[in-house]
Amino acid sequence: MDDAALTNLGKCPVMHGGNTAMDKPVTKWWPDALNLDILHQKGARTNPMDLNYNHREAVKGLDFEAVKADVKALMTDDQPWWPADWGHYGGLMIRLAWHSAGSYRMGDGRGGAGSGNIRFAPLNSWPDNASLDKARRLLWPVKKKYGNALSWADLIILAGNMAYESMGLKTFGFGFGREDIWGPETDVYWGAENEWLAPSENRYGDLDDTATLENPLAAVHMGLIYVNPEGVNGNPDPARTALHVRETFARMAMNDEETAALTCGGHTVGKAHGRGDVDNIGVEPEAAGLEAQGFGWANPGHKGKATNAFTSGIEGAWTKEPTKWDMGYFDYLFDYDWQLTKSPAGAHQWEPVNMPENEKPVDPTDPSVRHNPMMTDADMAMKVDPIYNAICQKFRADPDYFADTFGRAWFKLTHRDMGPRANYYGPDVPAEDLIWQDPIPAGSTSYDVDAVKAKIAASSLSSAELIATAWDSARTFRGSDKRGGANGARIRLAPQKDWEGNEPQRLAKVLGVLEPIAAETGASIADVIVLAGNVGLEQSIKAAGHSVSVPFAPGRGDATDAQTDADSFSVLEPLADGFRNWEKTDYAVSPEEMMLDKAQLLGLTAHEMTVLLGGLRVLGTNHGGSKHGVFTDREGQLTTDFFVNLTDMANSWHPVDDTYEIRDRATGAVKWTATSADLVFGSNSILRSYAEVYAQDDNAEKFVHDFVAAWTKVMNADRFDLAA
Repeated sequence: MDDAALTNLGKCPVMHGGNTAMDKPVTKWWPDALNLDILHQKGARTNPMDLNYNHREAVKGLDFEAVKADVKALMTDDQPWWPADWGHYGGLMIRLAWHSAGSYRMGDGRGGAGSGNIRFAPLNSWPDNASLDKARRLLWPVKKKYGNALSWADLIILAGNMAYESMGLKTFGFGFGREDIWGPETDVYWGAENEWLAPSENRYGDLDDTATLENPLAAVHMGLIYVNPEGVNGNPDPARTALHVRETFARMAMNDEETAALTCGGHTVGKAHGRGDVDNIGVEPEAAGLEAQGFGWANPGHKGKATNAFTSGIEGAWTKEPTKWDMGYFDYLFDYDWQLTKSPAGAHQWEPVNMPENEKPVDPTDPSVRHNPMMTDADMAMKVDPIYNAICQKFRADPDYFADTFGRAWFKLTHRDMGPRANYYGPDVPAEDLIWQDPIPAGSTSYDVDAVKAKIAASSLSSAELIATAWDSARTFRGSDKRGGANGARIRLAPQKDWEGNEPQRLAKVLGVLEPIAAETGASIADVIVLAGNVGLEQSIKAAGHSVSVPFAPGRGDATDAQTDADSFSVLEPLADGFRNWEKTDYAVSPEEMMLDKAQLLGLTAHEMTVLLGGLRVLGTNHGGSKHGVFTDREGQLTTDFFVNLTDMANSWHPVDDTYEIRDRATGAVKWTATSADLVFGSNSILRSYAEVYAQDDNAEKFVHDFVAAWTKVMNADRFDLAA
């Protein structure tokens, strides 16, 4: 084709962004279609590491002390392109670590520091994260030097730890082992707003009732990690702000003492930046031009001076010596009266009344100049709220207690989403088992697995009972923060034993049989529960005419009530389980969307989700014995009948109230009933393509093997010892 022909076809032979613009996905045209992208976001195609790369093994080879020394040396290696406040980058690095970790929320375990997600949109461009692009660039020489074994996720948190240690705080500990992701986390719901810092009313049922903050969110605005530092909706009122601080930190699993420690300890060092005109600050990194090379928030007034830096618009230090861990925060907060003022950028902040000049902190660039310190509305909440005030007075009276409480809270903040201690590496991992790490004692591997299987098989329990119990035990796993799962057998403890989704009566019956078997054989109850599911599955496979052994790895342990923070486990309760065709009640979100969310948390791909659901239907494991989706007359056998009958054009499909009927197309007779979580596998084009694979005549054997592989993946999702 010549140039003239190309010109006649539209003057340019490319699509002008039609295939590359992020705002034009297929679902633009069909917004109600089930979007399966969250199940594929972390596929091997996005990861530049070799397929056989094992990050856990790579981490073990790090020179941990050398890395720590280099990061600590960086703190005072002042760079002219982004000068440090008072010649020390500690405050900036602490803020980077804090804001990386602070996006975690307990509701679904998403966010947090465990994956280096702050490198990508939207977090890298949140208003709350202004100028943290500079902090990451300052760390680049260290990352470059140590390469693959030092993840960005580890380096960012390590920088915060080394900052505190270089300023005089003995931190509680540090664990290497976080593994980076390689693109935005499309599975994380940050809120429905399309505007940064949109009014808080958008995510509350009632702004005066903080508990009405939309789940699973924890932050009060789109683009913030916690609360608005100027007050609720930017209106200063410390007493009201205290209520929102309490709620948002509780959603990060922090109690009042931990919240006060983090607030006060976080502001014991560093400063806020707002010396300049906000209208002159450039766009965020994702909106900046190519020449910015990943930098955002250009500040023409910076002029190479630390004092001119701009982030939140609030301006000033919290203490007299902002590069030193001391008790100065409490001295300022409680020894002075504070009045509401505005920063040079026009942000609401609090400043002391009649503070002597020699008590004020010096300018971060020019030590001959002094400025008033400041407090945010959240800081004033520590003084105004009676609960926080009492805690702070306790801290002030006992500096060692304050340092220890902060150190532990900081460790929890920065490690919460790493899961059990099995995922921690390095010389500074604390020996103490912490309740929020969901500790599990080591389990035995020396018992006779075949003898246990024989006892289970000889029991009166049905295959469906065995399979459902194992599934319920394992399905609590969340890859987001590596909590839950079958290890620990917490399904037998409060609160899990009483969850409606676990069918307490059936669960008690099954455990009544399995627990004595565990005691007789020396196996853990956790192992026996999983092994029982495998026995039931092997029985169902054999009944279908196949012979396949289900893999099993012994070694799970049994947690105790004392090792279980029952309150924190409440967020793991299943409110729906598409795999067992159950919803606790009707929700605004469809059953298939909730199923998709659960599949993602379990680490399943779309085809693994498909094969598991189709198999569990014909195995008869629906909650309460429901027959919805059981498209077979061979219930209890692991067959492809679900897919065969779903795709059979001899059938027709009809909505009836909130469910569906599958009727014989010729006679109109009802053959089966279904939910939307069943029919989506015939309706959604991607899921149907997988369903058709398993409906084919030549794939009965493949289906069994694929089901077993996906089943084993779920049963072992929390076996971090196997991945090491």
